Amino acid sequence: MPSHAVTAATLALVALPFAAAAATPDPTESAFRALYKELVETNTTQSSGSCTQAAEAMRSRLLAAGLPAADATILAPADRPKDGALIAVLHGRDAALKPLLLLAHIDVVEARREDWKRDPFKLTEENGWFYARGAADDKAMAAVFTDALVRMSKEHYVPRRSLKLALTCGEETADTFNSVHWLLTEKPGALDAAFALNEGAGGELDAKGRRVALQVQAGEKIYQDFKLSMTDSGGHSSRPKKTNIISRMGAALGRVGDYRFPIIPNAATRAYFDAQAKLVDAKTAADMRAAIASTPDENAVSRLWDINPSWNGMLRTTCIASMIQGGHAPNAQPQAVTANVNCRILPATPVAEVQATLAKVLADDGISIAPVGEPAIAAPVPPLGADILGPVRAVANTLWPGVAIVPTMSTGATDGRFLNAAGIPTYGISGMFQDAEGSHAHGLDERISVKSLMDGRQFLYALVKRYADAAPAK
Repeated sequence: MPSHAVTAATLALVALPFAAAAATPDPTESAFRALYKELVETNTTQSSGSCTQAAEAMRSRLLAAGLPAADATILAPADRPKDGALIAVLHGRDAALKPLLLLAHIDVVEARREDWKRDPFKLTEENGWFYARGAADDKAMAAVFTDALVRMSKEHYVPRRSLKLALTCGEETADTFNSVHWLLTEKPGALDAAFALNEGAGGELDAKGRRVALQVQAGEKIYQDFKLSMTDSGGHSSRPKKTNIISRMGAALGRVGDYRFPIIPNAATRAYFDAQAKLVDAKTAADMRAAIASTPDENAVSRLWDINPSWNGMLRTTCIASMIQGGHAPNAQPQAVTANVNCRILPATPVAEVQATLAKVLADDGISIAPVGEPAIAAPVPPLGADILGPVRAVANTLWPGVAIVPTMSTGATDGRFLNAAGIPTYGISGMFQDAEGSHAHGLDERISVKSLMDGRQFLYALVKRYADAAPAK
């Protein structure tokens, strides 16, 4: 799940007037609620759940709506039968056009019943909110996309461009297994598309619940851990040596903490700060403009950092010491010490380049540094042209007249990192608005407002049709 770039608490309370969507009752809403409930209540944790079971349930709903069985397939490695992904296609009129990919992951983070106020694997509706593990991340979008294909199939809708639904597994546990990565490697045609819609950005509400901005994510930072190690022969603590590897590691990590990677705005972050500057107070707006100037102002970025750490994270690669372990006894000099440095790297920046920079900053030849797991793949920021933003503005203006459309880049990570690296431009667009408290994703009592989910369902259904029927670019 991505980390959203900004919270509503940081936005000026100069929001545009609330504009309610059409109040006409939706006869399809009850069927959507049932689909959403079934998906949320199917346990898809890695420890005890099954993505395949959830994928099969959604496939059954598509087949019941009239989608041919040959167009809805569940794919999983032979040695991981519970990690199945559903790939379903609603064929379009023009076979020469690549499809639009609707991507959502159906696996969820672990949740213990004893920690929650409510059963995490039972969908609870309470005071205008849905509560459950996965209620937001990411079964909200998975349910909305599946529901859209169900409705379109029942309508006998034939788009110009085919629509491809991918409900995938392992986004939350990519170091163990990730079906997007597996599909791209083993069955690349399964995800082939002109571009993809994915999680990664939503809408922002102010303190009074008014819509302030609708974000469109293009690109995301690269996640990479590095393991730092030092060893020594140790000895009795009463006979200390002149150097101590815990002390040396601590000093080196202090240098990492003090280091600032260069400010490098890209197309997405420039567009973000330019749009955001119109929504905040004059002083903050001036700092935002200075941050993306041809010569970025480090002092301006420092002030923005104080307001919202994500703003600093959008402008530069960041690396922090996140774990440290060392020593074997309280009365002995340490024989080994290790530390984990977690980096969030700007798109298109090679991991090896960041590793080399860290080695220079650590400035201690006794510290070995190595990437943890398979090194992440640098991916470009996909373009945000009129073909992407135009339909977003058109649908948003119909539902929420005047709401600001704000391009952004995620400082977190989604499955979009694999698709962008594979040459499939991937955009985070949900139309689901959040307040300053957020969804509690990955935490206790995960939630999404009922209205936000229903509005996002209406928004994405209309947006997908606009993209699917748009004339190909010349």
